[in-house]
Amino acid sequence: MGKIIALANQKGGVGKTTTAVNLSAALAECGKKVLLIDSDAQGNATSGLGCRCDKDEKTLYEVIIDEIDINEAIIHTRYKNLDLCPSNVELSGAEIELVEAEDRAFRLKKAVAKIKDSYDFIFIDCPPSLGLVTLNALSAADRVLVPIQCEFYALEGLALLTGTVKRVRKSLNPELDFEGVLLTMFNGRANLCLQVADEVKKFFKDKVYATVIPRNIRLSEAPGFGEAVLSYDSRSKGAESYRDLAKEFIKKQR
Repeated sequence: MGKIIALANQKGGVGKTTTAVNLSAALAECGKKVLLIDSDAQGNATSGLGCRCDKDEKTLYEVIIDEIDINEAIIHTRYKNLDLCPSNVELSGAEIELVEAEDRAFRLKKAVAKIKDSYDFIFIDCPPSLGLVTLNALSAADRVLVPIQCEFYALEGLALLTGTVKRVRKSLNPELDFEGVLLTMFNGRANLCLQVADEVKKFFKDKVYATVIPRNIRLSEAPGFGEAVLSYDSRSKGAESYRDLAKEFIKKQR
């Protein structure tokens, strides 16, 4: 049975989508069958994998609002073993349309239950806000993976997310827990980075990945070419770090 992991942080610009795309691609490269669900209306995970949503193509919006079979929306990417449930700006309307639905927080959970056994890992790239789409992701997930940028406001965002997970666990998904915390945009020579890393490790202890993601120009460039960094520049520090993360991630599953 596959494991469903939401990538979430209520603070934007922390490398969440970068991690969703590149960890998914790295795990697929390791031979794992992976599905990435883009639940952000900006569709950055979709474009970051070189995919586009034409008018006639189904997206996560139709899965959540029209309750179509999620298999109708899933597409194969250029990467072997990696599938995608795409998103586009239409998903922004789902926040309003879901308000009056009785099962408004569980639409995605019901949809994903049908395909959970078809994948080793299902990742959900969440928007940087706590709306109904994010609640759908957290209700569907087994675990939450949290990318954190090593900066002053990181701990504030982490406190917000921790509170959110507690509330979701209490009211919607009692099994929800943290998968891990990933330090991103890391600069080992900056005192602030080291201080933030220490504080995160004090709070989350062994949940913090030993692998850190450095600041890397190739990681920033790759989405503009619709590629994961693993194919854009396979030998870059960014690609190497996500391969290391994938190996650590798999090891922790055991």
